[in-house]
Amino acid sequence: MAIEQNGEKEKTEKSGRSGALPWIGKGFYRKEVVLDRAPKEAMLVFDGAMSEPVVKVNGQFAGRWAYGYNAFRLNVAKLLRQGKNTIEVSLSNMEESSRWYPGGGLFRPVKLILGGQAMLDDWETYFRTVSINQQMAVVDVQMGAIGDWRNGVVTADVLLRDQRGVIVAQSHSAFDETGHFRDQFHVKKPQLWSPETPYLYTLETRIYKDLQILDEKKVKVGIRTVAVGKEKGFQLNGQTRKIKGVCLHHDLGPLGAAVNKAALIRQIRTMKEMGCDAIRTAHNMPSTMQMEICDSMGMMVMAESFDMWIYPKCKNGYARFFKEWSDRDIENLVLCHRNHPSIIMWSIGNEIPEQWSEEGRNISKHLQQICHDLDPTRPVTQGMDRAEAALKSGFAQVMDVPGFNYRVHKYENNIKQLPQGFLLGSETASTVSSRGVYKFPVQVSDHAVYPDGQCSSYDTEYCSWSNLPDDDWKMQDDYPWVIGEFVWTGYDYLGEPTPYDEYWPSRSSYFGICDLAGLPKDRYYMYRSKWNHDSPTLHVLPHWTWPDRVGKVTPVYVYTDSPSAELFVNGVSQGKRFKDQTSRLDRYRLRWNDVKYQPGELKVVAYDKDGKPTGEKVICTAGKADHLSLVADRRVIHADGNDLAFVTVSMVDKEGNLVPDADHQLVFEVNGAGHFKAVCNGDATSLESFVSPTMKLFHGQLVLVVEASKAKGDITVVAKDAKTGKLTGNVMIVAE
Repeated sequence: MAIEQNGEKEKTEKSGRSGALPWIGKGFYRKEVVLDRAPKEAMLVFDGAMSEPVVKVNGQFAGRWAYGYNAFRLNVAKLLRQGKNTIEVSLSNMEESSRWYPGGGLFRPVKLILGGQAMLDDWETYFRTVSINQQMAVVDVQMGAIGDWRNGVVTADVLLRDQRGVIVAQSHSAFDETGHFRDQFHVKKPQLWSPETPYLYTLETRIYKDLQILDEKKVKVGIRTVAVGKEKGFQLNGQTRKIKGVCLHHDLGPLGAAVNKAALIRQIRTMKEMGCDAIRTAHNMPSTMQMEICDSMGMMVMAESFDMWIYPKCKNGYARFFKEWSDRDIENLVLCHRNHPSIIMWSIGNEIPEQWSEEGRNISKHLQQICHDLDPTRPVTQGMDRAEAALKSGFAQVMDVPGFNYRVHKYENNIKQLPQGFLLGSETASTVSSRGVYKFPVQVSDHAVYPDGQCSSYDTEYCSWSNLPDDDWKMQDDYPWVIGEFVWTGYDYLGEPTPYDEYWPSRSSYFGICDLAGLPKDRYYMYRSKWNHDSPTLHVLPHWTWPDRVGKVTPVYVYTDSPSAELFVNGVSQGKRFKDQTSRLDRYRLRWNDVKYQPGELKVVAYDKDGKPTGEKVICTAGKADHLSLVADRRVIHADGNDLAFVTVSMVDKEGNLVPDADHQLVFEVNGAGHFKAVCNGDATSLESFVSPTMKLFHGQLVLVVEASKAKGDITVVAKDAKTGKLTGNVMIVAE
């Protein structure tokens, strides 16, 4: 294919474009369900099914959907019966239908919800904040019912409880003639949801007939407001803030596309520790599980929808469905997710080819209006990559939040044409790097490639359409009308191995701040030094084990929130460096470009604005590989058959220093109340299986994933060198 976004005119083979994994083909699922009696109401709910699912119940057609990423529901009450029932799902993934690895099959949960005479409609329950101040919040609650609620008087109870279980608001009323209930509540001294304080209330809803409960639901909700404006930019709860966001694809690296709660929690935790406060679900609709985690952990979300509209980016992509399905897809996105306080805006598209046209402007207005009709509390955006075309056609001007992908050098011209008075970096940076890889001489380049298929972790390499993190921060710091950014990307993902689209065997991205295994690259600490204001950052690169570089210039970079630092090599000062507001690469980094490598000790001392030491970091030349260090992200996991522990395996010397060039082939044993699930070393060029208990270290490290069984007990994890059986390490995990 020819990738127009990359400026390509001619088609070429893209060997790893969709992950070099087997996802094309057909899939079939069958599930038997035994019911004591035929339900009066029944809803079959899919959180996503990849792709084009067709559903049958007891051999009869129940329904279909087109978009694999979207949630959809089927009313199957008339197809179910007492006794044994068979539910069948068939799916089909066509070639050239995705620009990345989409996965395949039932990769998100499926639920069968049974009801009696009437039941509450999950998607008709809508909780929203009308207004807030320190003393009072006004919230609006509406409900809807499914079934024969008209036969007799049906009433509703609504209770709002705080985290202590105390009722802070309640109402009791009859349903109206359309089967809906709506009321407003006043909550005294509300606890507001934010990334810093993700406070959740519990909304309890019940419906009655003749004092008998027909149905009841509980849902977590948050009290918070979102606003955007010319003078104050983006506001959460009335406070202006810059969005510190990252884009995340839906896949979970070595786990593939199948959603997993523990893996999502690890992702969000890693990003929050970096100082990130928002994610963009690039470029598709999120899972419910992911949104629930963002609610509870405090992560704002741009919930995205489509990567294309009418005009295709790949031959068999979503463009085949847009005209028939897009309205329904946007409706389902909003109805399914509008109760999540974490979602701060909806996105109706990414780099849509129609952005130059009147047709595109009209589609934008139409899709945005659907979002407004179903949810008037959130603004709508999309990511535009052709600024001049989008501004000329009015495509950008009609959006609540004009989002621009890259090309920060055009921001100043863009803002002059935007009546909104602000803009968002909806996709930024596309800086590329490989964990633990350093290329010499260090260069700033938008087209660097190397024979080994890797990118330099000096964080000075990016793509032809993009830029360095420093460029985005300059715009955000210097201009109040830039309301924030979403970095491409927080984690590496399967597919799109730019700049190695045509290099075999590259099969995953290099854009990530963390690699495919979830291990932080150096760039992680660069973003942390800028974004995390709760704890100091002092990170030094590269490693200091270079047996073939003795006496050669080996630049040293430091990422820190401190304004200056001093570097020492074996106790000898290499000088003090200060951040320079006038320099592209020295405004947010500290650099020593003329250091000559000598084995031993590299030490950095950071100083505050008054010249007082604030911390120091020491890196030592590693000795011979001695043993493996195994560190689990959690020592206790749930014995539920789904929970995961992520074990970082590192080759270290006798003193515990990482051996950065170690590439030993390892084997793994997991015994007790758990089993081996997957392994990943973060190498974008590795073709080793994620699901076999053996893999080579990549620059001294990899991550082993352990899954709990349903039995409680200890889990023993052992790693060792496959060739010698030595250089071992182990860790104990408890499942309970």
